[in-house]
Amino acid sequence: MSEIHKFLFDGLPLKGAIVRLTDSWQEVLRRRAANTQTGPWPQPVAELLGQMLAAGCLMQSGIKFNGALVLQMQSTGPVQLAVAEVQNDFALRATATVQAGADLPAGASLGQMLPQGQCAVTLDPRDRLPGQQPYQGVVALKNATGEDLPTLAQALASYMLYSEQLDTYFVLAADAHTAAGIMLQRIPIKGEGNLEGRSALSQEDMQEACARIASHTMSLKAEELLSLDVDTILHRLYWEEKLLRFHPTESDSAPHFACTCSRARVAAMLQNLGAGEAQDILAEQGQIEIGCDFCGAQYRFDAVDVGALFQATTQDWPYTRQ
Repeated sequence: MSEIHKFLFDGLPLKGAIVRLTDSWQEVLRRRAANTQTGPWPQPVAELLGQMLAAGCLMQSGIKFNGALVLQMQSTGPVQLAVAEVQNDFALRATATVQAGADLPAGASLGQMLPQGQCAVTLDPRDRLPGQQPYQGVVALKNATGEDLPTLAQALASYMLYSEQLDTYFVLAADAHTAAGIMLQRIPIKGEGNLEGRSALSQEDMQEACARIASHTMSLKAEELLSLDVDTILHRLYWEEKLLRFHPTESDSAPHFACTCSRARVAAMLQNLGAGEAQDILAEQGQIEIGCDFCGAQYRFDAVDVGALFQATTQDWPYTRQ
């Protein structure tokens, strides 16, 4: 069962979350493997997508937002595009576009897969107001000296520091069965409801405690993250700390696979494409067939279907391009 747990450290400006994706991640992999046109992703690409989904759940858990959090990486290298989307109810999906014939060794680094790449984090509101645009932050997949960042965890930590001014620590891992991650984040001391004036610790003691907890968090190994249950991991890392756990309740949504594609959305895309383009595709292929990269669903439109789409916008069908 996929699960996510949030926690705080009593008297310290730190919050965290830990996620384990099992059935939901296996469903993502199963659907990709079942797609006869693409087949499964190469192992390092699948592991990257699993880490992206785990990271998306962790980041989504720390904000109050009615909409989708989308992690998107792109480059001109072997992995041209990698996308992970997590809704505020932890419905998730992911996909990637890989160059044909790309040779990616097991354990390929982020820089090998996405050389000269960029990472974008987008918050897309579910109910947009007129004229409202999604919020997006973009960061290069490089460190301060211009070197490629080797892991997604380092790339996201860099993004959070430079885009959100938040010290954030990630440990992420994925294999063919599980995608998992832990996130630790410094939170402001000043501000309403925060720790200013309420903590018994001095600034020096607080800094020392935060550094110690961050060091313990980053000591977690990928194999431990993938094989151990949540309770065991948190006890091993923080048994000396005053940890405040927020256990999921029956009303909380667990991470689960879901796709937002639909025939109506594909029809709207065709209408945006235009009657002329649609007619050209019909003339060449006899029908329009569009597959969802996320879930593998196939949507087919014949001449009658396409004619009905444009009936309200054109008097003549078929449309003849001038």
